[in-house]
Amino acid sequence: MEIQSRVLIFDLLVERSEFGHGGNQEIIKPFAEFGDVEVLLVTPQMQSCEIGKDAQKLGEVYLEKKDVPLWDEDFQFWISCEIEINKNNVNFMRIAMPYHSNDELMSEWLNKIDVDAVICSGSRRNVTMWESWMEYSASLLRASINLEIPTLGICFGHQLLCHTLGSKISRFAELSNGVWDLSLTKRGEVDELFSLRGKRENESPVVLFTHREHVMSIPENCTLLGYTDHNEITAIRVNDQQGVPLPVWGVQFHPEAAKARVERAFEWGHISKEELDSFQRDHDGAGILESFADIALGN
Repeated sequence: MEIQSRVLIFDLLVERSEFGHGGNQEIIKPFAEFGDVEVLLVTPQMQSCEIGKDAQKLGEVYLEKKDVPLWDEDFQFWISCEIEINKNNVNFMRIAMPYHSNDELMSEWLNKIDVDAVICSGSRRNVTMWESWMEYSASLLRASINLEIPTLGICFGHQLLCHTLGSKISRFAELSNGVWDLSLTKRGEVDELFSLRGKRENESPVVLFTHREHVMSIPENCTLLGYTDHNEITAIRVNDQQGVPLPVWGVQFHPEAAKARVERAFEWGHISKEELDSFQRDHDGAGILESFADIALGN
């Protein structure tokens, strides 16, 4: 039986189309295995305060160009975009999100739009260089946790999730680009997020990084699932107050960075030859995204 799903994505890399819109397609690909998908894209880093008020009142409010005064013109604005993935229809729609940090009201808004999963993407912005929209985004993540909606924070999203739960985030001098083996803790070895690892089911996952900021402490009520030589807190899972695991994860790596996307980003001048060379090793991102989609859809 086909499942029609709705997924909310923080579209924080919209100005780098192959990692933004292209990365979103990789995230949604496993959802589209099971049926049509509606993807609700929010761009809090670009939208106006006024449209945020309308969103709180009405729920699902489509963005127009006038509602995103900080839009990056490197990427053409569109309200919706429908494509076919895995022979199913995927409709990407830009909507406004509330512009406040009231978790209770944010939970009401999430209930109105009724999504199966929330994903917070990577970003060229930095948690250590705080901007007001990050506070509203953090509130949305807390609301998603409180409602026990399957939630995944990727790179910046991992840092924002951990920060909002009490972690310290530090900016390192060097940029970490490359593909590393992910060492799983005992809890990580049995965690469902890492149940699908391509052809290396009995080996450590291999994951791709590009980041400068690092989570420095495990948030309260969270469990460390994995770490690497260069990054001590690479994957975490959030628990409820009783210590029961919730369907909420943060990962410092980029599971959506498929090799074809990386190569096209180089062709378009979004990454350097040095970066391209550092990303050549195959990684297990697709399997991790597949596991998350399976969890979100209850398969």
